Amino acid sequence: MDDFKSHDTWMVFKIMGEFVEGFETLRQIRPAVSIFGSNRLRRQHPFYRKGMKVGELLAREGFSVITGGGPGLMEAANRGASKGQGKGKARSVGLNIRLPREQAPNPYADVRIDFDYFFARKVMFARYAAGYVVLPGGYGTMDEFFEALTLIQTHKMINFPIVLMGRDYWKGLTRWLKQTAVREGTIAAKDVDLFQETDDPVEATRIITDNYRARQHLDTGTTSSGEAKVLSLKSRRG
Repeated sequence: MDDFKSHDTWMVFKIMGEFVEGFETLRQIRPAVSIFGSNRLRRQHPFYRKGMKVGELLAREGFSVITGGGPGLMEAANRGASKGQGKGKARSVGLNIRLPREQAPNPYADVRIDFDYFFARKVMFARYAAGYVVLPGGYGTMDEFFEALTLIQTHKMINFPIVLMGRDYWKGLTRWLKQTAVREGTIAAKDVDLFQETDDPVEATRIITDNYRARQHLDTGTTSSGEAKVLSLKSRRG
């Protein structure tokens, strides 16, 4: 029993250390956008090119790009961000997770943090993000997508843009949400407005950039009172 308690106490300090490292590192890279996608789709895949393009465009707009740090579409987004950095402050960030079968970090992240705990890593994806871009992916990608929707729906996180890229890939899921889940009453009709869909990296970048600029105006008080009220209501409603 004593060994068990000692292990639990030590784990608390390890978890605290991951949060401290993450906060201290990432608070310097905002504004940022977190991009998710499969580690299994390689460079010849069309969505690798789309991931690169959206990462590059966001970096050119001044956003740091945060990914899971691994291969596939994560690599694509980091690679695009590295290309789009120019002389700006945007960074290419990889939040790598230590796994039994080690995930090799991609070489395009110039800021890298390694995590043992998925939940600490998930906080870092959300804490400094002005939006999410969700490329085709599996369970891990969907986990990040649905957790963000849940946190926004329950007003535990700011209502920032969540952009699904890949209409054909996601259409079965989005159809089920919009038809079955809404019809059965397990989500509200307005909940399907918490994400947007596109195949165009330019449009994805515009959605996030426009929202971020509107929020910046709201924060600095440069919007009209009517605009501020609308933005505030949208944020509270999700």
